[in-house]
Amino acid sequence: MIKLRELEYLDAIERHKHFGKAAEACHVSQPTLSGQIIKLEEQLGVKLIERHRRNIMLTPAGNQLLIKARKVLNAAHDLEVTARTLGDPLSGEMHLGLIPTLAPYLLPHIMPALISGLPKMDFFLHEEQTSDLVRALDEGRLDALILPWLDEMTDFDAYDLFDEPFLLAVNKDHELAKNKRVKLEDLRGCHVLTLEDGHCLRDQALGYCFSAGADEDKRFQATSLETLRYMVASGIGITLLPKLAILDQPENDDIFYIPFQQPQPSRRNVLLIRQNYTRVETVREIVAAIRKALGQNLKL
Repeated sequence: MIKLRELEYLDAIERHKHFGKAAEACHVSQPTLSGQIIKLEEQLGVKLIERHRRNIMLTPAGNQLLIKARKVLNAAHDLEVTARTLGDPLSGEMHLGLIPTLAPYLLPHIMPALISGLPKMDFFLHEEQTSDLVRALDEGRLDALILPWLDEMTDFDAYDLFDEPFLLAVNKDHELAKNKRVKLEDLRGCHVLTLEDGHCLRDQALGYCFSAGADEDKRFQATSLETLRYMVASGIGITLLPKLAILDQPENDDIFYIPFQQPQPSRRNVLLIRQNYTRVETVREIVAAIRKALGQNLKL
């Protein structure tokens, strides 16, 4: 019978691509980990690991087993967490993932409410790009994500949090700066500054811009919204910014933030969890606390 510990060893090997580092992560000696993997291979009658002088990797059979193994490990982890919190489901650890274009602007508004409203919970926050967060959620390394909804997330369960409009950010000397509101069609022929590849906000903003007949300004791709803001302030270009990134900003006479006429371009922000996640009661309390905090603190 395959043991959970053996599956954990296989998972660690795939993550670290190194027996020594995998053994360290699993808190065992390298000979112990290597020996257990060999026994697992003998038990199953297939090679799971390709061993090279400088690195190691999983065989196709190893990769197929790991897909199933991670589902088992996720279920075991969820079961353990559920068992620990049976007496009080609103206690224990909660690992939340957020994207860089949302975390610094949203967390100050919701974390005080989460900490005060759920005092027995320990929140661990992780900031990464969308694809890395979704992978970590699927593999059980995170409990939930707070991020904009994408069509490819249908394999997960989502709780709506808030819709967030985009505003047009232009330099004070730009021809659109005099407008109190703009239409998407006003961007026709414009070149719009964007984030670098990997940010879901990039794809969302470009989708609206392309539909309006605008093009991407390929001279520069930013790593953050703050870089985009500085570029606009310097008169280098225009961009779309989510409203949260504009709230509570110090006055800057060099930038005008112009709302769009209806229908406004926007992003739908959700809390995402794995299907059949066992701590649903906990998730619902977190969602309720976030919605309440947003309703009290923000006018989106």
